[in-house]
Amino acid sequence: MPPERRRRFYAVQAPSLVAHFPMMRVLVLTSAISLLAGWPVTAADDISLGFVDRLVSQTENLRPEVLGLAIAAYAEALEDGHISRERLTVIDYGLPSYEERLWVIDMETATVLFEEIVAHGMGSPRGSGGDMETAKDFSNLHGSKKSSLGLFVTAETYQGQHGYTLRLDGLEEGVNDNARERLIVIHSAHYVTDDRADDRMVGRSWGCPVVRPEISRELIDAIKDGSALWIYYPDEDWLEESEFLDEE
Repeated sequence: MPPERRRRFYAVQAPSLVAHFPMMRVLVLTSAISLLAGWPVTAADDISLGFVDRLVSQTENLRPEVLGLAIAAYAEALEDGHISRERLTVIDYGLPSYEERLWVIDMETATVLFEEIVAHGMGSPRGSGGDMETAKDFSNLHGSKKSSLGLFVTAETYQGQHGYTLRLDGLEEGVNDNARERLIVIHSAHYVTDDRADDRMVGRSWGCPVVRPEISRELIDAIKDGSALWIYYPDEDWLEESEFLDEE
């Protein structure tokens, strides 16, 4: 997307998103970015647009309004002491599985390190979490086999059934705080490949964000041990209730 079009898109989408979710304010995003960068609040509007534009311009599919929410949540978690590594992973489950919808961002350098395809949960009964192309429903319940939304912090790695694996701890009560017990982890699998994406046949997981085997170790090492993971879907109830998006 050309920079001029991207700026117009952000300018239109951000206020409309605020209108749908009254607890959110543009100030949450702009002041958060100012806080992170150490810039004066009086320049927040220009800074936020520039920061978002700089990141979005490095990607094919990252939507600025989704990134804006992720940065706001990241800043809140950083201020609360949840995050010890200044990297942010964004997953946009509002996009189809055959498109890149996972991004790893170095927040210190404003650099996108990865843009990748990622699987979503199939759900139980099979298909209740989404079909091969589209995520449809999310859960925090044991045995649901569905993906969870919200903000997570990355934890330790281990060698599991799927090889090198990264544990996740959910930070949102009732939304994703069962992640560790549910074994919602980042790992690789044979059913997540570029060829399968080309055929629109990326497989589904039991709730884990699953990535391509070729990049899994490098990606996991880039985000392990205390960075933020933000999983998005346009779920109105969650967006209104998330403690990391509440201006209060």
